[in-house]
Amino acid sequence: MRLKLGFVQTNPSFGNKEKNVEEAINLSKKVGGDLMVFPELFNTGYAFISKKEIDYLAEEVPNGYTTIKLMEHSKEANKTIVAGLAERFDDKIFNSAVVVSNGQFIGVYRKIHLFYKEKLWFSVGDTGFRVFDLGHFKLGVMICFDWFFPESARVLALEGADVIAHPSNLVLPGLCQKAMLIRSLENKVFIVTANRTGTEFRGGERFNYTGRSQITSPSMKVLASAEEDEVIAKVVDVDISEAHNKNITKFNHAIQDRRVEFYGKLVMP
Repeated sequence: MRLKLGFVQTNPSFGNKEKNVEEAINLSKKVGGDLMVFPELFNTGYAFISKKEIDYLAEEVPNGYTTIKLMEHSKEANKTIVAGLAERFDDKIFNSAVVVSNGQFIGVYRKIHLFYKEKLWFSVGDTGFRVFDLGHFKLGVMICFDWFFPESARVLALEGADVIAHPSNLVLPGLCQKAMLIRSLENKVFIVTANRTGTEFRGGERFNYTGRSQITSPSMKVLASAEEDEVIAKVVDVDISEAHNKNITKFNHAIQDRRVEFYGKLVMP
């Protein structure tokens, strides 16, 4: 089966939700696509400097402004969207990614591996790594710094993901983009990393975002990518069955050849 995978790469204006959401949706409209991935915290910007600030900008899911707008767009365009935002749930705020499809709210993933000062503003995610069955393909979700831990993508692959959506705000130059090629190969999945671009200078710190959003294949190819400073959306047509074939050679299998009895230290503190 053919599937059009895409990413949106934006340079959000901090705190300007309506403008940021409109820009991302307009970029998505230009390229179509069956699955579009937006960056981490695409609607607010990243560099929070206080609990008060993030509490003001966080939204409930699925009844908040951003998720509603994404559902409307997904219905009009007949597509699935994964997008990062600050989610308020009870007395906690999570760095989350919502999944919407054809006007429906599908679910949410809450980031597990918090990066740098995210630990000051967000609670550690409590959803676990989730795979959503969208009928014609299975979608896994992780967020930004989750990439650094190979277990993240492996768990999603073991849960059946064909595609991993990876909303990001990457600041470590080029490292994730290289690592995602390996994650795609070792798990035999497609990965869509939607990064942001631009610079934020807030609270005495500067964050330089690396752009270079990309789509990688189970055969370790970069199928589409953006430049470091582009505001752009791109889509590539793939054969999703490539992710169903976990064979490495006629004698080797990416999942079945694991020797889990020797991996005990992977889950030890």
